[in-house]
Amino acid sequence: MDGQAREPYFVQSFERGLAVIRAFDADRPELTLSEVARVCDITRATARRFLLTLVDLGYMHTDGRLFRLTPRVLELGYAYISSYSLPHVAEPHLERLVSEVRESSSLCVLDGDDIVYLVRVPTTRIMTASITVGTRFPALVTSVGRVLVAHLPESEIGPRVRRAQIEPFTDRTVVGPDLLLHELRRVRRQGHAIVDQELEEGLRSVAAPVRDREGTVVAAVNIPVHASRNSVDSIRRDLLPPLLATAARIEADLRVVPQGAARTR
Repeated sequence: MDGQAREPYFVQSFERGLAVIRAFDADRPELTLSEVARVCDITRATARRFLLTLVDLGYMHTDGRLFRLTPRVLELGYAYISSYSLPHVAEPHLERLVSEVRESSSLCVLDGDDIVYLVRVPTTRIMTASITVGTRFPALVTSVGRVLVAHLPESEIGPRVRRAQIEPFTDRTVVGPDLLLHELRRVRRQGHAIVDQELEEGLRSVAAPVRDREGTVVAAVNIPVHASRNSVDSIRRDLLPPLLATAARIEADLRVVPQGAARTR
């Protein structure tokens, strides 16, 4: 740490906590406890306390050895991040999509067992669900969540599904682990997900993955619609093609932004 003189109000522990967060970047997305201690020039015991506190607060994830930031760190600086990251890249493409299909669209990321809305472009049509940037839903009952979970490493999908305690939002909500695993395999194979009135009666949604320059799925985009106006067949025919084209345009932009600028986890 910097040994220069500090003002009386200066809180060194807060400085160290921020240093731990800043230790993770595009070149170091995952670090061990020892690596964090070395990068931040603090003891292993101090690094451990900060890291586990961040894990408890939801800003960090660990598999027991490696630590990495979660999308929740967006809450610490959303105004800046929205200007230079994935939301900034995606928003004009979602606006174009909404203008084309005349339905709302959103971009979401996975945070723990939930999906979090990073961009929301609405239409004048009112859905029952009140959704804004920062809204969270259980991942496995949403189209974007199923896309994101389906593209996790295979070793993570089974345990995640089996530990999930899914509340049936409607009579159509799929809650059985075996049925969910079958659906996730289908989503991964076909490259999109359609959820039919599982989160809310009368609400259908289609989602597609967004990949970064390395080919990793980092987000998903969706189009939610009223079931009374759109059958599952019409969603596949009329909405899925422009949605996939939009995801492809976002991916093309992500390939040319500075590496790490659009990282979400």
